[in-house]
Amino acid sequence: MKELAKMVTLTRRGAMLGAATLPLLPALASAAPAIGAPAPAFSLPDQSGNTRSLAEFRGRVVVLEWTNHDCPYVRKHYNSSNMQNLQREAASRNIVWLSMASSPQGEQGYVTGPQAQELTRSRNAAPAAVLLDHRSQAARAYAATTTPGMYVIDAEGRLRYMGAIDSIRSTRVEDVARAEPFLRDAMIAVQEGRQIERAVTPAYGCVIKYVDA
Repeated sequence: MKELAKMVTLTRRGAMLGAATLPLLPALASAAPAIGAPAPAFSLPDQSGNTRSLAEFRGRVVVLEWTNHDCPYVRKHYNSSNMQNLQREAASRNIVWLSMASSPQGEQGYVTGPQAQELTRSRNAAPAAVLLDHRSQAARAYAATTTPGMYVIDAEGRLRYMGAIDSIRSTRVEDVARAEPFLRDAMIAVQEGRQIERAVTPAYGCVIKYVDA
């Protein structure tokens, strides 16, 4: 009996240690929306204080980019100009690019409207808008857990892609050129009416901190 009790104690201790090594995910994250289902609706203020909703872009392909300017994984794609180039390519194809800033006040990546405007200017970025999701509403609806986290919505409002921006899970700028461009491939396929080869990929980056529900 003593040996059995010892084994139970060790098992419980091992489970606790194993749990401690798991990545910390946002509390109360919703289940991920299904590919092919209607994309979750949202209505959020942009960097200029105007309310923007997903519904207003119906009829156009939409890219959602969850972002945190202090995250090294995000900086990798902005310092290499990869993100800016993708934003401009999207615009040239009449695709709407929305940068989603979901960090709440006091957390890494939090920005006010004026700070978002300055970041756009200083990084020479080109999103259609930066949306301020300080209450984690859109992040929860899309089960967005990391930055950068990427989603593509088709012109009928259906979710067609979610996951990583590319295939190399690193913070190294030099990896951008040799990575498989998951997001670019997906947004072009959707815009051209083609099937996406990989509709879901594992996102990588910094954890998004949610506001307590």
